[in-house]
Amino acid sequence: MADIGNTSPRIAAVKDYFRRGDAGRPDMLELFADDFQFYFPKFGIGRGKDDFMAFATGLVGSLNAIAHDIDAFSFIESGDKVVVEGTTHGEDNKGAQWQGGRTPGGRFCSVFQFEGALIARMHIYLDPDYTSRDEEHFLWGKDRRW
Repeated sequence: MADIGNTSPRIAAVKDYFRRGDAGRPDMLELFADDFQFYFPKFGIGRGKDDFMAFATGLVGSLNAIAHDIDAFSFIESGDKVVVEGTTHGEDNKGAQWQGGRTPGGRFCSVFQFEGALIARMHIYLDPDYTSRDEEHFLWGKDRRW
C-alpha cells in the first residue's frame, strides 16, 4: 500500500481499498482483518471475507459499471476511525446511468475502523437505488427530477 503525499496511513489504506475495488483486484481483501464487520443498506451486517465476497458478487452482478470519484473524497480521521464522504458514477445492468453530484444516486458516506494497519469495521451509508428506479417507495415529490 502506497502512502499518497502527506496522507495518513489509514486514509491511504481507505483510498487503496477504493482503487483496488474499482479495479476488481482480489488483493483488496488484504486490507481487511479476517473477521471484519461490514454494513450495507438492504444487505445488513456481514462478517468476514466470505460474507463480503457474497455481498460484492451480488452488488457487482446488478451493475454494468461503478467507479468512485476518489480524488474528490472528503475525509475525517479521529483515533482509529476514518470517515469518507464521496460520490460514484456508473450504470446498472439495465443501462440506466447515475453520477453522484448530478443525479440523486451516487452519494455515500462510509466509516472505517482500524485495528493496527487492517480495516476491522466498514459501514457504508447510501441509498442503494443508484438510478432512482424505485419511485413507488419514494414518499413525496415523484415528479421531481434532477
